[in-house]
Amino acid sequence: MIRLSANISTMFPEYSFLERFEPAAASGFKGVEFWFPYQWEIAEITEKLTQHSLEVALHNMPPGDWDAGDRGTACITGREDEFRASVELAIKYATALGCRNLHCPVGIAPPDLPAEVTRRTLVENLRFAAEAMAQNGIRLLIEALNANNFPGYYLSNTQQSVDLIKEVGSDNLRVLYDAFHMQSMEGDLTTSIRANLPYIGHIQIADNPGRHEPGTGDIDFENLLRIIDEAGYDGWIGCEYVPVGDTRDGLKWAAPYFAKGW
Repeated sequence: MIRLSANISTMFPEYSFLERFEPAAASGFKGVEFWFPYQWEIAEITEKLTQHSLEVALHNMPPGDWDAGDRGTACITGREDEFRASVELAIKYATALGCRNLHCPVGIAPPDLPAEVTRRTLVENLRFAAEAMAQNGIRLLIEALNANNFPGYYLSNTQQSVDLIKEVGSDNLRVLYDAFHMQSMEGDLTTSIRANLPYIGHIQIADNPGRHEPGTGDIDFENLLRIIDEAGYDGWIGCEYVPVGDTRDGLKWAAPYFAKGW
C-alpha cells in the first residue's frame, strides 16, 4: 500500500513553513516530513499536526552549522559531544511530534584525518544514536547523497550504507533510500530496492534530473511505485521534490494513489 508523505521543506514553497500543513492535508496527504524543525517551537508544530490530522513521517537530526558547510557531524572526530547533544534534541522533538523515524546526516569526511579514524568515529556515534533512539521507540536512518550536489559526503551509494549498517550492528539502523540521489549515482532503482529492502526504513522520491515532481524527468514512477508496493514495503514514501510551479497543480501524478485510500 503506497503511503505518500509531503516533504514540506521543499513542497508548498508558496507558503511559510507553518502554513504548509494545511495545503498538504487539503491535497490528500496524511503524513508530512521536513528537514530541520528546530527553529520552531514544538507547540507550534503540534498545533498544526492536530488541526490538520497529520502524522510526521520523518525529520532530520541537526546537521551542525549548515551555513559554514556542515552536512552532519556524525563522522567528524572531535565533535562527539556536539553530536550527542544533537541526538538528545532530535529525540525531544521526535517524541513530542510522534515521529518514529529520524534521519542522521552523517557529514563530510574531514580531509586531514586518516579514513580509519573517521570510520571509527562514525560507527561509534551511530551505535550511540541507534541505542538512544531505540529506547524511545524511534528508528535511526542514514542516507546516501549524490556526489554532484554533495561533494565529499561520506555516503554516496546504497552499498556503502548497507555496509555501514552491518558494521554498526544495530537492529535500529536502516537506510533512507532516496530515488533522486540513487538514480544519479547508480540507477537501476527497482533492482536496488528489491535487493536491499530488508535494510530500507524510509523512501524518498523526486524525478531526475531536476529534483522536481514525478513525470518531469527520466524515472518511471508508475513502475517504481508498483514494484515498491509489490515488494512489500510498508513505510512512508516521502515526496522530497521542488515543484516546477504551483505545488497542487503538480500533484496530478499522485491522484491515483490518493484515490485508492493509500
